Amino acid sequence: MIDIPAVRAYLLDLQERIVSAAQSADGKPFLSDGWTRPTGGRLEGDGLSRLVEEGHLLERGGCNFSHVKGQSMPPSATAHRPELAGAPFEALGVSLVFHPRNPHVPTVHMNVRFFAALPQGREPVAWFGGGMDLTPYYGVEEDAAHFHRSCRDALAPFGEDKYPRFKRWCDEYFFLKHRGEPRGIGGVFYDDFAELGFERSFAMTRAVGDAFLSAYLPIVERRRDTPYGERERDFQAYRRGRYVEFNLVFDRGTLFGLQSGGRTESILMSMPPIVKWRYDWKPEAGTPEARLYSEFLRPRDWADWQAA
Repeated sequence: MIDIPAVRAYLLDLQERIVSAAQSADGKPFLSDGWTRPTGGRLEGDGLSRLVEEGHLLERGGCNFSHVKGQSMPPSATAHRPELAGAPFEALGVSLVFHPRNPHVPTVHMNVRFFAALPQGREPVAWFGGGMDLTPYYGVEEDAAHFHRSCRDALAPFGEDKYPRFKRWCDEYFFLKHRGEPRGIGGVFYDDFAELGFERSFAMTRAVGDAFLSAYLPIVERRRDTPYGERERDFQAYRRGRYVEFNLVFDRGTLFGLQSGGRTESILMSMPPIVKWRYDWKPEAGTPEARLYSEFLRPRDWADWQAA
């Protein structure tokens, strides 16, 4: 038996906890922008967008909740489930992206979501999705290992197969096929997940959401005061271009939101504020920028890393 009110209550509480911690770390309050879509339209429901721009820590950061209902599932949601095409649906989720100002603090993304298709005359078909991934500009092995171990520990109670399986899924998903390179160092990612039943699948998703702050904030505190200059900011802006390319070309959440008629400002909250592109550019060999490519932008067993 699915319990949509319980999922909603958890997601709103998670959003509040994350925003409260992020505000404390940044020192600047987040904007709070609630919205509703009236009944009778193509899409109805409500949401709460929480956003900070030009903060002390975060150049741009957002943590959004949405709960939408529609009369027909969009193509991005039925690509792997064609039998549900045309079914009414409800979708709930919390999605965040933090773009720090200091290039030594990684960008981070986290998302937890629930989807229920409600075909007439049939049982509801429901599943969870989510995960988190880290996108450093100047990689540090200690940080990568901490982030992945946090993901592994969160998933451990739900089967020893979950972390390696979802890590591999993350590595494959957050990959820019046209570039032949990962977006970052990964983390965990899963979608269309219901194999543990509603209660345990929900518990696993809560574990992932609840692990976010302990996975990310220690990295922030270690790196936020690292000195940087124009060179580092320039490289950060260049690498942010990869983030934009992925979100606009491949990301299922972005495609779902736009195809279903969602709120454009909230959907594109993940875009970084300052981005650069260059024609066929590569970092000079032996530089810290080149080390990102050689040491970090490739799949590695980060959770097993040990300091020399």
